[in-house]
Amino acid sequence: MAFFSSLCFLLLSSISLSHAAGWVGVNYGRIADNLPSPDKVVQLLKDQGIDRIKLYDTDSTVLTALANSNISVVVALPNEHLSSAAADSSFTDNWVQSNISHFFPSTKIDAIAVGNEVFVDPNNTTKFLVPAMKNVYSSLQKFNLHNSIKISSPIALTALASSYPTSSGSFKPDLVEPVIKPMLDLLRQSQSYLMVNAYPFFAYADNSDKISIDYALFRNNPGVIDSGNGLKYTNLFEAQVDAVFAAMSAIKYDDVPVVVTETGWPSKGDEKEIGANTDNAAAYNGNLVKRVLTGNGTPLRPRDPLNVFLFALFNENQKPGPTSERNYGLFYPNEERVYEIPFTLADLESGVQTPVNGSKVQVKGRQTWCVANGNVAAEKLQAGLDYACGEGGADCRPIQVGATCYNPNSIEAHASYAFNSYYQKMERAAGTCDFGGAAYVVTQPPQYGKCEFPTGY
Repeated sequence: MAFFSSLCFLLLSSISLSHAAGWVGVNYGRIADNLPSPDKVVQLLKDQGIDRIKLYDTDSTVLTALANSNISVVVALPNEHLSSAAADSSFTDNWVQSNISHFFPSTKIDAIAVGNEVFVDPNNTTKFLVPAMKNVYSSLQKFNLHNSIKISSPIALTALASSYPTSSGSFKPDLVEPVIKPMLDLLRQSQSYLMVNAYPFFAYADNSDKISIDYALFRNNPGVIDSGNGLKYTNLFEAQVDAVFAAMSAIKYDDVPVVVTETGWPSKGDEKEIGANTDNAAAYNGNLVKRVLTGNGTPLRPRDPLNVFLFALFNENQKPGPTSERNYGLFYPNEERVYEIPFTLADLESGVQTPVNGSKVQVKGRQTWCVANGNVAAEKLQAGLDYACGEGGADCRPIQVGATCYNPNSIEAHASYAFNSYYQKMERAAGTCDFGGAAYVVTQPPQYGKCEFPTGY
């Protein structure tokens, strides 16, 4: 999924690889025609307590919107510029001047991702990666920015020849000498970190007969013992990250840190995309956030914090590929949450809950309601309304003729009341405010005439 440009959002502290607890990020993709303006996105970030972002480009509108926001930014040099960056240092000089120093320091740029999953780029840009990284780093030195801004390049787990058992992790032989070692040398020299994109969802969807869903979602499970070193893994994510550490260790780069620049779980998918649903997405992302913010490192690197970027901020309606590609978002384009998860330690302390061994995702101290999506067809709203008031067991008496919430007499108003009644009855569990895309969660009281919507609190 990372073939496509996106923005990534980090939460909490700046990159600090000496603390036990890590930070969490959220990818914000822009391959859509219905997303909020960058100014509105910056406000959303502030409202959610997010003080770090990572871009997959250097869009001037976004960087300008971020100026003086106190939100730190990781930007990127896209794959299509790698050949130019590798061939000519004057190109990277101009690129750094126009896209970095022009905005820094009012826009808090603190790292550059040079390319993205270059090894699987169909345009065969691998040979340009390390020369491009070296030229970008040299250009940063010329502008005296190299101490403030790191460089790296996100790799996919497909760069590994082996990842199971975890201790057998190794890079593909044809990548080691030409690109992996020179890249890790540069990261070591510049005191940077390796960016890695890791998706337990893909492994689970392809091997659901062998991998426990609880193991994939950070739920209680017996765990997996690594036959090579005896370490116990209680979740697939840490096993994947440690496979990268094992691969780095095998070629003597134990001292280079890792940041997971993409990880996530889709809330919807095609029939063959096993496990792609709202409950699992809420469980994976919510439990991962809790694990990262309150835990230490992985079994293989317990002293290194887990630092991750969730994918993604919004559902992106123009992304090609399977249905899942358009449904990784934590937020709908209207800025309402797809499901509730904690983003910060403050959220955890205030009681934002995520699934452990069930699918309930409750929010204590924050009221939420379920309303109809007025942009869907009336037939879809009616079908959801019929289900909620029938099999769903919602209390629909207030929307009957002459009752308190009959007016306004519109399908959207009636469906909103019914959807919310069902949502509250189900204790606001993940997936209970969807109705096939006909509903979404809001955090402000719905306004339909004089009708008061129950909260269930």
